Amino acid sequence: MYTLHHLNNSRSQRILWLLEELGLDYKIQCYQRDPQTMLAPESLRRVHPLGKSPLLEKDGLVLAESGAIIQYLCEQHGQDWIPGSGTQAHLDYHYWLHFAEGSLMPPMLLKLVMDKVRTSPMPFFARPIARKIADKAMKSFIAANIRNNLMFVEQRLEGRQWLTGDSPSGADVQMSFPLEAAVARGLAADEHPNIQAYVRRIHARPAYQKALLAGGEYAYA
Repeated sequence: MYTLHHLNNSRSQRILWLLEELGLDYKIQCYQRDPQTMLAPESLRRVHPLGKSPLLEKDGLVLAESGAIIQYLCEQHGQDWIPGSGTQAHLDYHYWLHFAEGSLMPPMLLKLVMDKVRTSPMPFFARPIARKIADKAMKSFIAANIRNNLMFVEQRLEGRQWLTGDSPSGADVQMSFPLEAAVARGLAADEHPNIQAYVRRIHARPAYQKALLAGGEYAYA
């Protein structure tokens, strides 16, 4: 049996979804974010030195990083969640596994940081300087990257149900979290109907609904 070390409102929700899709036996060790810092608790460091979630544990094996966990689970238990070797879909599968965290998430995280800079308490004389820096970063780099990335995904989903073919793959599991976050935060709005429909398809899957019940409150669904 697997143990998923699950942090609220985190990437571990997509691992729960995959565990349910594959029909695997698992138990959940739940952790809550610090309400002030929104970081994971120190207790996660007892499982892995970086103290982040998701972490998947079984028989002394501890796997970190969503992409590595998804690939492992699909290879071990869900070969039908990996497109056939030697096909374009197989190449696409690996591409989207890496795109989610390598390209899509970084500017979205930077936006969160800049939003925090704007609203965090600070001496009154520093506030306009901090806001100017945050606005400059958003205008010159962050907003454009978010816009380009989301439009790229939007175009990819045109006429498609899933990213690599007619059925979902591990790549869709990996991409679910950033696209859920983009929709929930209003980044993927009216000009992204394909992304919105894609997220709705994910949320409508019975295994996803079971994962929500298992994982508890989740801000992006």
